This record gives sequence, structure tokens and C-alpha cells, in this order.
Amino acid sequence: MITRFEALPECRFGLDGGAMFGIVPKPLWQRSNPADDANRIAMTTRCLYIECGAHRVLVDTGMGDKWSEKERSIYAVERPAGPLRAQLAAIGVDPDTITDVVLTHLHFDHAGGLTEVGAEGAMVATFPEATHHVQRENWVWAHHPSRRDAGSYRRENFALLGAPDGPDLVLHDGVTTLFDAIELIPCHGHTPGMQILKFDVGGQTVVYLADLIPTLGHLQLAWVMGYDLHPLVTVREKHEVLENAIRNDWVLAVEHDPDHGFARIERAGVEKYRVAARSADLAGLDGPTAD
Repeated sequence: MITRFEALPECRFGLDGGAMFGIVPKPLWQRSNPADDANRIAMTTRCLYIECGAHRVLVDTGMGDKWSEKERSIYAVERPAGPLRAQLAAIGVDPDTITDVVLTHLHFDHAGGLTEVGAEGAMVATFPEATHHVQRENWVWAHHPSRRDAGSYRRENFALLGAPDGPDLVLHDGVTTLFDAIELIPCHGHTPGMQILKFDVGGQTVVYLADLIPTLGHLQLAWVMGYDLHPLVTVREKHEVLENAIRNDWVLAVEHDPDHGFARIERAGVEKYRVAARSADLAGLDGPTAD
């Protein structure tokens, strides 16, 4: 049973709005996700902290801090709440007591915080005592990506996983339940072996969407990222999750939405969807947040 749940806004950053919405014209997507002068939309890396029995679980690690000034400028990286380890400490969690890190996938904005530069300039694991969980298919793909998505997988982020002097690594094959509480569900439209998470907390079923639906502006089925390797698969996977969310009153946890990390949705027509309630935190959905 999950006894504690926190969302941690690891950083804010920006990506090109056209890339984030694929074939959708800018006059449509900019209504929900306005772009800056460089055509970037605001995004966040919203990680999760979960306590379940003896397990202290971190879900995704965000962008991390291994960025040059030029890269920070390109991606508009800001860390107003400080590094992820500092954010954990701020909520009373010793980062060295994290027992498990679950990676939805190994793209740099989800796995960037797996390593950091140590005191002597060498790369070190951020959570060296934790067991790290990845789908085997994504692990294999990250080491042999296509020319199209190779830039999204940075070896320095995950090279230490499973190494003789690195953190433990567990590779999962398909749907898996961790600690009798957290269901890992593979999705394949965005990148092979990405996994979303489903779990119950506070009497609510939460589904953490990773890059299946990165922001609340991506609810409509055809609004799929240009980064997705298999967009038609993404459309099918989105449809399945959204229909189940309505049928079962799931809360959707949206990893990259800059303002609202949690939402309930409702139908807005045949295979059309809209937000019924949104909140910056899970508890806020108990209040009058309907649009």
C-alpha cells in the first residue's frame, strides 16, 4: 500500500512547439500552450516520490544538471526549486535512502538526473544505493537508437546502471507490478519500451503518463508529438488510456504540463476529450477545480 506520495517539479524547460505537436497547426496548439519568441512552449519535469512499505521510490529523474550554458539557453532550463536531491531533502527525505528509481524511459529529460559530476570531476550515480527499473526493450533501444532519435539518449546519463561499481539495474519484460502496488505498463508509440505507471493512493487511481500525453494540451488523439517514432501507435495507446480514465474515474498525472500536474477528463464528443478538473497537486482535485 502506498503511504506517501509527492510530486517534485525537478525543473522547467522549453521545447519547440511545432516538434511537440507534430502535424497540428500552430494557431490551434498555441491556444493551450503559448510559445515564446523562440517558438518554445513551457514545460516541466515532474518527478514522483512514493513510499510503499519499506520502499522509497523515485519515478524519473528529470533533466539533471549536466548542461552547458549554451544548452541551458537552447532548452530554457531553469531550476527554481533546486536540484532533485535538494527537493527530496526539503520534503524530509534523505536522498541517500531512496531504494528504487523507476525510469519511464531513458530520454534525457527523464533520465538526466541519474548521474551528476562528482567532486573530482568524474561522473557518479545520483542514487547509488537504489535499484533502478527500466523496461528491457527501452534499455536495448537506448544503446542502439535510430538516427532519428539518437540525440534523445545520452549515454552519460545511464552508463553507470548495472556496471560493476554502479547502481543495481532490473530490466522488466512487459507489464509488471512492483511491491504489490505500482503497475508498470509498456507503451511503444513514443519510443520502444516506454512505461507508464498505474497505482492507487488516497482512494484514487493515478496513471502517470510519461510522454504518452505530455501536457494537458495533448489530450486529443491526433495531437501527437513529432518526436514519437510510431505516431499511429501513440494514437491507439492514448485512446485506450483516455477511455479507461473516463470509464474508471482515473486521475491522470501529466509529467510535462507546466502548471497542472493532475487532471480528470471527460468526453467532449465522439473520440474527443476535455479536462473536467485540473490541479497542481493531487489533493487539489478534491476541490472545485472544474473548468
